[in-house]
Amino acid sequence: MEQWTKEVWEQQIQQHRKTALYIYTPMCGTCDVAKKMLEVIEQLLPDFPLGMTNINYMEQLAYELKIESVPCLIISEDGQITEKIYAFQSVPFLYEILKK
Repeated sequence: MEQWTKEVWEQQIQQHRKTALYIYTPMCGTCDVAKKMLEVIEQLLPDFPLGMTNINYMEQLAYELKIESVPCLIISEDGQITEKIYAFQSVPFLYEILKK
């Protein structure tokens, strides 16, 4: 997963029907587990636009998106935020959400 800036995130939303942005902090253990789950998803859905960003460097974006906690997975469809996932549950759970 590559690091996205706010500008890259906005470009991805415009260029793709569906995208996801993983928001984390480096010192968060739960975030590390969530990242490993998303790395598996990345292998299963190699063409899906999935990026990540450290919330410490994206305070304005976090404020605009009303991020309540990390880890958080923001999903957009057709240019609109459709889901915020805070409980990553399992790889199959995330796979089904991103695949549909």
